[in-house]
Amino acid sequence: MKRTLTILEHYLQTKYCRQFNSREQLLTWQNQQVQNFLKIILPQSPFCQQYYQGLDIQDWQNFPIIDKAKMMENFDQLNTVKILASEAFEIAFQAEKTRDFSPNLRGYTVGLSTGTSGNRGLFLVSSQEQWIWAGTILAKLLPNFILFPEKIAFFLRANSRLYETVKSRSLQFQFFDLLELITDHIQQLNDYQPTILVAPASLLRLLADAQKQGILKIFPKKIVSVAEVLDLLDQNYISKVFNQVIHQVYQCTEGFLGYTCDHGTLHLNEDIVAIQKEYLDPDKSRFMPIITDFRRTTQPIIRYRLNDILVERKTPCPCGSVLIAIEHIEGRQDDIFYLPHGSSNGEWVTIFPDFLRREIVMVSDEIEDYQVMQLSLNRIEVALKFKNNKKDLIQAGVFKSLESLFKRLHAQIPEIIFLDDFPSIPKGQKRRRVWQRQKLGF
Repeated sequence: MKRTLTILEHYLQTKYCRQFNSREQLLTWQNQQVQNFLKIILPQSPFCQQYYQGLDIQDWQNFPIIDKAKMMENFDQLNTVKILASEAFEIAFQAEKTRDFSPNLRGYTVGLSTGTSGNRGLFLVSSQEQWIWAGTILAKLLPNFILFPEKIAFFLRANSRLYETVKSRSLQFQFFDLLELITDHIQQLNDYQPTILVAPASLLRLLADAQKQGILKIFPKKIVSVAEVLDLLDQNYISKVFNQVIHQVYQCTEGFLGYTCDHGTLHLNEDIVAIQKEYLDPDKSRFMPIITDFRRTTQPIIRYRLNDILVERKTPCPCGSVLIAIEHIEGRQDDIFYLPHGSSNGEWVTIFPDFLRREIVMVSDEIEDYQVMQLSLNRIEVALKFKNNKKDLIQAGVFKSLESLFKRLHAQIPEIIFLDDFPSIPKGQKRRRVWQRQKLGF
């Protein structure tokens, strides 16, 4: 009963009660929430008590920043329930090995994240936090009221008690393991007939292919992309096949950070987490988020810098929300390319992933897929997948487009190599279309 009431309470609060008329009203409320949270949580976490010792919580916006490496290094002292990273990893690895994600550790759900950067991360949540999360995400994502029947198909590398929390009498939930064959998934989906489909963009693309061929025959009323960057190339294709707006959930180890409104605009969840911006470019369009989750008590997230690059929307969303609107998630900071400046003056040119994506997809609508990889400061590899046999023509167009981009940015032109075969993505691994295969030390 407590579980049901908690989920319903936070569903109703999120959907109907937290309505803000202005940014000022939102930020004033948010500031008070964070300060109240810090008063409670700082004494409970040995790491936080020491790390923020002597600091005024009214100045929390200027607290020192932590990142994933700092969090994992201090995991044992950071969490408030005295769980060791070694025992949490043991539970998480065993779940990955057996594909049984039901066990918990002393009543706490343990999750493992590799992330697109490959760095291992752990997360701990209590039952109470699971229920709060479930009520919140249902309020953001369900197309109808919570009591309306829905059948949710959820594709992820790993299941979790966290995701199973959304089950109820009216909500059916079926987990689809990304490590299993796509052909098995198609048959199960045809039998299940989900009303809501949730999956990584790369998997949605495969399902769209199957739907277009008539192998898959499902008619979900809502499709949600998770876990990977939703590339415009995929978004347009999936949307066209299923004839609907493709929604997104911006969710990571550190929390539920964003969702798309009815207009398809991604908004940051500032009603449940405080988000500051660390800008990456002079015109203040790209930033890395620094998050403070004022509802998470088991594993405190305070002034935590994510490695994601978000591009802020400059025009207001028609939905009227005062929550920050995002044009798109561009990728990771690790995905930024660096090339020597053309003047050989020792400076470096920063090339954001979106620059590269746009140059490639604008060359031809015959391009179905692509990867761009920086191997060194003077070598870039490109892999392309085409609809037809115009290989030489399209490769020449991509070469010219990239060369033009580097010239416009005053960078030295690197060697651009085209791969004969398109790299396959291992099962369960997140797709990265623009990435550095060798860390360049920046």
